[in-house]
Amino acid sequence: MRTRKGGRIVDEAAVIARVRAGEPEAYAQLVRAHTGIALRAAAALGAGADAEDVVQQAFVKAYCSLGRFKDGSAFKPWLLAIVANETRNTVRTAARQRTLAGREAAFVEAEPLIPESADPAVAALEIERRAALQAALEKLSEEHRLVVTYRYLLEMDESETAQALGWPRGTVKSRLNRALRKLGRLLPDFQPREGGDEHEAG
Repeated sequence: MRTRKGGRIVDEAAVIARVRAGEPEAYAQLVRAHTGIALRAAAALGAGADAEDVVQQAFVKAYCSLGRFKDGSAFKPWLLAIVANETRNTVRTAARQRTLAGREAAFVEAEPLIPESADPAVAALEIERRAALQAALEKLSEEHRLVVTYRYLLEMDESETAQALGWPRGTVKSRLNRALRKLGRLLPDFQPREGGDEHEAG
């Protein structure tokens, strides 16, 4: 499985094969390529200030589980499933939900998608919209929150989302539709990015 253009790895399968063949240092390439998305996932799923610890732990677990990684699969959704699991364990162990404000702050910090050159008013509006979206996500069930987070906040496609969540693609589609309807009621101006779904013939 090759990473997207601009990714730092030419061929994930080759790197994984090298790690399995006794070259643990090759794993650093996977860590470098996926740390950003893993941090965004942990922050969006509620890890708050513990996001870095969660991601570090997830990379260790992924490394130890590489023997079970299915050849030909994509590494990113598999890793993010581990990140989601670690985040859940961390939030549970903390014995209290992070405050919404802390989650918003961590999410905004973890996702510097607003260019510094942006008009301050535009940047403020974007941060405000993201905070409103995060607050609305809090009101969804965990399943609905996960599917929206993976599809829109982490910009994963339908098959990657299905793999990361361990759900059939049909389940991803139906839960996403229900989640978007609920979000639409909570946030009347919420517009998911167009062109995300692949419509298959038949």
